[in-house]
Amino acid sequence: MENNNETVSRGKYLFAAFLAPFMWGFMSIPVRWIREYPAEDILYFRIVTALAVLWFYILLFQRKTLRSDIQKFKDLSKNGKIKQTALIVLASLLIFGNWFTYIYAVNHISIQSAALAYLTCPLITAAAAYFILKEELRSMQKVALLIAFGSVCLLAKGSLNDVLWAATIATCYAFYLIVQRIATGFNKLNLLVVQLTICALFVIPKLIYNHHEIPTDPVFWGTIILIAVIFTIIPLFLSMYALIGISSTTTGVLLYINPIIAFTLAATYFQEPVPFVTYLAYGIILMAIVLFNSINFRQTRKN
Repeated sequence: MENNNETVSRGKYLFAAFLAPFMWGFMSIPVRWIREYPAEDILYFRIVTALAVLWFYILLFQRKTLRSDIQKFKDLSKNGKIKQTALIVLASLLIFGNWFTYIYAVNHISIQSAALAYLTCPLITAAAAYFILKEELRSMQKVALLIAFGSVCLLAKGSLNDVLWAATIATCYAFYLIVQRIATGFNKLNLLVVQLTICALFVIPKLIYNHHEIPTDPVFWGTIILIAVIFTIIPLFLSMYALIGISSTTTGVLLYINPIIAFTLAATYFQEPVPFVTYLAYGIILMAIVLFNSINFRQTRKN
């Protein structure tokens, strides 16, 4: 019975890790709705709106948890406080950089460059987790990562500009996951609201002195609220929650769901030209995802 409970609990974290990139895969659609606005404006209003919604929720429903975490932070040693503060600030800078580069790539480079970023991200996450966090990789998982690396190399033979943007987006998010894995012990929503608050410290002065007029179009604000809630707060919380029960490597590999959906949208919904080699590469990556998670699938079926 205990083993069954552990499997159910692990399945819960795996589902959260799957759902986050699944939701992000569709983000290019609302971002394209407001592509006439500067990328930085979309990012700034996304952060401020997400922060307002999250603070509203926490103050309304999670005040007790917030007070508990504040007391927990006060009870830390001096070195513990410095470490947690540094991790939170670093995580905030990394997610801020990831968001800005992603929005810019979607609106001004190509959907495929943004998709390539999340093909590269799991490889960077796996490597960082292996060398920094000393997370173990089974032989089958190493083979799956090598297969995925080969498919990324196929895709990277195209535009160098796309590859550089993809690498920047991927590195920011990969190390964000690593930092989140290290920063444990606090409620994930509380950590997220602190991170967004730090991001807002960079954003609000820019908004005050922004030379652009504040948008008045209801479509813009409706889209921003959608992006803030459905494509920011919920998937970020899910990815942070998943890291409680599964490794950063597994969470990172499940990010492949994001580019597969983004690629499908680029080829069908956005009608971007896609060469045959790209279809081949994404097919290989899908095979690598199944291979990497085959152990988890077998354990779930067995129990």
